[in-house]
Amino acid sequence: MDDEDLVIVKDCNGTRLHDGDTVHVIKDLKVKGTSSVIKQGTKVKGIRLTDVADEVECRVDHIKGLVLKTQFLKRVN
Repeated sequence: MDDEDLVIVKDCNGTRLHDGDTVHVIKDLKVKGTSSVIKQGTKVKGIRLTDVADEVECRVDHIKGLVLKTQFLKRVN
């Protein structure tokens, strides 16, 4: 893979995200297609990066394949 093809994914604070990172949700988010809401402060473990720089794939409350915008995520150290 060339350096030009590498997608750099950053959270709301500009911290770089990697596959498997743990993040917190910084805002209540409604999940399309369900009546579920992901509450602020929810810890999401094991995120997976996508080909899109501002989206990550994860699993929250048994919802598989959920895609979240990185502008609503903050990396946990």
